[in-house]
Amino acid sequence: MTDKYKKEADFIMNAPIKLRKLEVKEHKKTRALWESVFSEDTKAFLDYYYRRKTADNQIYVVEEQKKIISMLQLNPYSLRIQSTRVRGNYIIAVATEAQYRSRGMMRALLIQAMKDMYRAKEPFTFLMPAAEAIYTPYDFRFVYDQDQSYVRGVPAAECTRCKVKEASLEDTKKMAAFAMRYLKETCQVYAYRDEDYYLTMMLEQRAENGGVKLVWDGRRLVGMFAYAKEEAWEIREPIFQKEYENYFAYAVYALTRDTDTAVKCLAYRSSELTADTEKHPMIMVRILYLKKLFSAMRVKSGEQLSCSFAVLDPILHENSRIWHLSGDEKGNVIVGESEDSQGALTIGALTSLLFGYKQVGEIAQEENVLLTEELMQQLKKIQPLEKIFLNEIV
Repeated sequence: MTDKYKKEADFIMNAPIKLRKLEVKEHKKTRALWESVFSEDTKAFLDYYYRRKTADNQIYVVEEQKKIISMLQLNPYSLRIQSTRVRGNYIIAVATEAQYRSRGMMRALLIQAMKDMYRAKEPFTFLMPAAEAIYTPYDFRFVYDQDQSYVRGVPAAECTRCKVKEASLEDTKKMAAFAMRYLKETCQVYAYRDEDYYLTMMLEQRAENGGVKLVWDGRRLVGMFAYAKEEAWEIREPIFQKEYENYFAYAVYALTRDTDTAVKCLAYRSSELTADTEKHPMIMVRILYLKKLFSAMRVKSGEQLSCSFAVLDPILHENSRIWHLSGDEKGNVIVGESEDSQGALTIGALTSLLFGYKQVGEIAQEENVLLTEELMQQLKKIQPLEKIFLNEIV
């Protein structure tokens, strides 16, 4: 144990403090800490968040004499990993009162939450980091770069079939069906969309002076997006049928009534409508229950997979074993264990590889990674989870 972590451990063990998971009825007690640390958030947003999101999330806290001085929240999502539906948690509101920072509280909260999620057999957890360096020591790795574009509105005078309207509660079923069709065709990893998902999205956007717009071609739903306006308009997650992508520019004008100012669009890329698109590292993932993630992977078409390797996980020690992966006739990954290893990977390097953020040759250069040539060739046969669509904010 390093001197830093020994001092942190001594503080946690010897100080009159307590780490625990709150009962749901206690969740509102954390609002004061949120307001203190994240002062940029509005009252309207926090009213929404503490009414809607904390009704079913988990909150871990550190208390000193019954006063909450540090917290971490887990917001539940139903996720799709290719054809597999799993439960996962988005980590948010990792916060500590200023005078108690650098004493190991975040570390203690994070590790406890990770161990609990492992016991629940959740394949991974994810977050949007304030800074990458905060979470890399816990083997979180970036897996998703979000496309961010600027789009100018185009008046739709020549397109009489394009209609844009505000989404209502009665539209959530149609929205969910539309989104799931789109995501199943284009993505491998995403949050499952149902009626409740879009109800939550509408409430969240309204709390930020926005909403959700639906775009129709006659009576056919062909696109939708969330929007908000603070100092400027911002659009999030436009989803359009490919043949109706040109309707997006009409919808932007219907929203802003402005053809001069380009609107920032998050999670959107279109060469036809966009002057420039930038990729921004957005979501980091930490593998938890590795066996379940392996089981959701696929073998590339026409390939025969068979390999064994050790995984090194310094926090979730149950993942540290020699795994054997093979493929069946349908391309599914079959997970087992072995006594013979062709190499070794850290859990962080494995995250980068399985989610397609790095290639085999890149992770081979990382510290504590040892790959034989045969193992490298076998790992290339696994289809990475590179088509990711995780734009959740809270």
